[in-house]
Amino acid sequence: MRLGINLGYWGAGMDGDNLAVAQEADRLGYDVCWAAEAYGSDAPTVLSWVAAKTERIDVGSAIMQIPARQPAMTAMTAATLDSLSGGRFRLGLGVSGPQVSEGWYGVKFDKPLARTREYVDIVRKAMSRERLTYEGEHWTLPLPDGPGKPIKLTVHPQREHIPLYIAAIGPKNLEQTGEIADGALLIFPSAEHLEETALRPLRAGREKAGLTMDGFDVHPTLPLALGDDIDALADIFRPYTALYVGGMGSRKQNFYNQLAQRMGYEKQAAEIQDKYLAGDKTGAAAAVPRQLIDQTTLLGSVERIADRMKAYAEAGVTTLTLAPAGFTLDERLAALRAGTEALERAGLA
Repeated sequence: MRLGINLGYWGAGMDGDNLAVAQEADRLGYDVCWAAEAYGSDAPTVLSWVAAKTERIDVGSAIMQIPARQPAMTAMTAATLDSLSGGRFRLGLGVSGPQVSEGWYGVKFDKPLARTREYVDIVRKAMSRERLTYEGEHWTLPLPDGPGKPIKLTVHPQREHIPLYIAAIGPKNLEQTGEIADGALLIFPSAEHLEETALRPLRAGREKAGLTMDGFDVHPTLPLALGDDIDALADIFRPYTALYVGGMGSRKQNFYNQLAQRMGYEKQAAEIQDKYLAGDKTGAAAAVPRQLIDQTTLLGSVERIADRMKAYAEAGVTTLTLAPAGFTLDERLAALRAGTEALERAGLA
């Protein structure tokens, strides 16, 4: 099992530290460094900066939002980053959510699966440097009855095939991801529930495409906190879990809330959402079960984290991306080093 690092959003108050974290991950032999975007920092700018300041580690977008860019623009960005980084770029895509898609980008959040499929088709075709033509429900290239002509990408990516990942949560999205992508970016993954919440639909998608899980990257992200007091460490992630389960999306469209329900936390997920949407963020955080946090993070000593890593590897994870917690750079770097030590103790390095 390989390790990755997720820097989250740039501009969250840890910008200088983030570069130091990425460089330490590079030195320690981490496989990939991901950066996120929502409605603040964009991922490609951050990744170009990180790629310029590192030597070996891959850089990946987790995620570049589909409503933010036309697919040909995404292909251009991916090809450019792959070229500039010396073949170290991984393209992670996702539809975001209805609030961001419609509120920030002005793009209707409708038929996300069909839009994703067409988007991936166009991105792959553009990156292959074919002359770009496409006839779909959501995109037609060139536009009919106009001056547009089929043209092809002028930039040569470093590699013929840039790995393409999709951030997926729901069963239908996971199945389609298994069918059309090279890997799945998972969030709030529980080793105990990974088969029913992720692997089963991913496997179904692979089978639909006539493929196996061989070579497919099952790639969850887990926060990591080092220490002896598990309750205190879990409390660090209460606001984070409450935000996603309670407030990320609307009452009807919150994919993380639905995931918590599929993991067996139906009543708790409803309570968290009720309190969060009512403005009681403190109450929502208090309502998050410690077990839910413990199942979806890496907490405790190196030995305890190593045991959890074993469970994820046995469940089918191929790359485990860490989001090391800490109030200082030294604490984050210590958590990063603990990740590599735990991987070695688990016999997975």
